[in-house]
Amino acid sequence: MKFPDPSVALSVEQRIADIVTTIKAEEQRLREKYSILQYQDWIGFAIMLLSLSGMVGGGYLYYIDAIPAWLCIVSAAIFASLSHELEHDLIHRQYFRKNKFMHNLMMLVVWVMRPNTVSPWYRRNMHFLHHKVSGTEKDMEERLVGNGIAYGFMRFLVMFDGLLGMLARRHVLKKDIDHFSVREVLSAAFPFAVLYFAIFYIFLGFHGFDYFWGAEIAYPAWLLQGMDLVNFLVVAVIAPNFIRSGSLNFVTSAMHYYGGVDNLIQQTQILKPWFFAPLHLFCFNFGSTHAIHHFVVGQPFYIRQMVSSVAHKVMVKNGVKFNDFSTFITANRWVHT
Repeated sequence: MKFPDPSVALSVEQRIADIVTTIKAEEQRLREKYSILQYQDWIGFAIMLLSLSGMVGGGYLYYIDAIPAWLCIVSAAIFASLSHELEHDLIHRQYFRKNKFMHNLMMLVVWVMRPNTVSPWYRRNMHFLHHKVSGTEKDMEERLVGNGIAYGFMRFLVMFDGLLGMLARRHVLKKDIDHFSVREVLSAAFPFAVLYFAIFYIFLGFHGFDYFWGAEIAYPAWLLQGMDLVNFLVVAVIAPNFIRSGSLNFVTSAMHYYGGVDNLIQQTQILKPWFFAPLHLFCFNFGSTHAIHHFVVGQPFYIRQMVSSVAHKVMVKNGVKFNDFSTFITANRWVHT
């Protein structure tokens, strides 16, 4: 594309075109350099097997007392973050587009690995809507994870407990979002998210009760056996996904703007300060790379990682914000600086 003289300010459309063209050119260069990238379906499948094996293997090692609980939790959270990236790619049909069985098998596996989420088949429509209305009150996907809420108790509740957060804000969401239905979201979360939150609340309730009054109670054997299973599931699945989803929700709700958004450049920022490293560990560098996806949708997540250094330069040059911390005091509103 031929742009006007550099002394003349580019239009928004021209700046977006510059970003898209540069990112796609870098992707093409990488695909020509590394022939293995042509096997996109099987790369995604291999990553899925790796992450699934990591979670199952870590759970088994914890079960036989070969590793401590904290190591199982941390490693499982990292592997689960891979499954989130895979789900996002699958929503955009990046793997096995022409093979329904393999595609749907991968969708099911990554959902099982992240049981505190809605069905990926349901999320597909929600995510496509996100791309159409990002930055507005209609963006159900981002609003369900805290975007646009002032930082305080409610924001953190929504980010770290999606079920209670949705129920607490159901009237606001129903007013702002067309056809929003708590029942529909809960149906899309069945059965895995229902089981996840049930186990999570049982764990919190039992141990909270036991902390204050346990010394005075003789628990029946069946209850203690049941709690052994609950405790194991919390370490192997529940706690890792609590950390993973909390980190992801914190980052994504901060890097997406809400309000004041007029075009694609204003929808997102690049958010990667050094002190976000612990959060990015559990959401696979999301704040650094997700903004790339808003400009070039059809890329698997590992390609976004590979093009990020080139992408960041052209994005910042054309007006995408970088480490804009004002978002934490403006409830994510995009403001001119």
